[in-house]
Amino acid sequence: MRLILLGPPGAGKGTQALRLVAKYGIVQLSTGDMLRAAVKAGTPIGRQAQDIMARGALVPDDIVVAIVAERIQQPDASKGFILDGFPRTVPQAEALDRILTRKGLALGAVIELRVDEDALIRRIESRIAEMKARGEALRDDDSPEVLHKRLAAYRQQTAPLIDYYRKQSVLRTVNGMAPIPEVAAAVDRALPAEPAAGRAQPPAGKKKRVRTAAPAGLGKKSEGRSARRRPKPPAKRTARPRKRKGMASRGR
Repeated sequence: MRLILLGPPGAGKGTQALRLVAKYGIVQLSTGDMLRAAVKAGTPIGRQAQDIMARGALVPDDIVVAIVAERIQQPDASKGFILDGFPRTVPQAEALDRILTRKGLALGAVIELRVDEDALIRRIESRIAEMKARGEALRDDDSPEVLHKRLAAYRQQTAPLIDYYRKQSVLRTVNGMAPIPEVAAAVDRALPAEPAAGRAQPPAGKKKRVRTAAPAGLGKKSEGRSARRRPKPPAKRTARPRKRKGMASRGR
């Protein structure tokens, strides 16, 4: 199962991804988490992305695509994965298609969590206020100003992915403003059906050809045909000289 979760910041993609990971035993591939881990570790990519992320801008495609291509090759992603926060642009989606094609893979579904932006802003601002009240540390991008920038970036660069994947017939839209249990149920209904275990069945409309056994004593050329036997020629008899009447009395 290979999925993409689409939606603006705060739509609940992370919540649904964690639930799907626990339910199906697949891995969540969040480019945000990977980039933040790189920033914390001080890697070259992390240092390059740190200032960009703090401003709420998008990380360049070449960096993100390289991270994703390397990550899906790892063994824990062989059973399936959820891409959260990637792709963000149509060029990234095209790059992902090329990566999957080279590996002989395909997406199972793209789940769009559709939300109302005004309600979303109020939700995020409330969450930030609660985090501050609890004394929790905020990330650099946890602020209303950055949120507005990220929403604008989503509308401009990421929203076109909805049409991109709709044309591929893999897009499924879910109401992200519903209560979390309802969103979860809707996401589960939108997932592709898992193939049944066991031997693969022949495609519909094609019947397996069954060969009937030939009758005993018939060769390959006579399968399904009545046996034609040639009559045996009559046995040859040795000719005996005919006796004529009166021949035995001659010479007396």
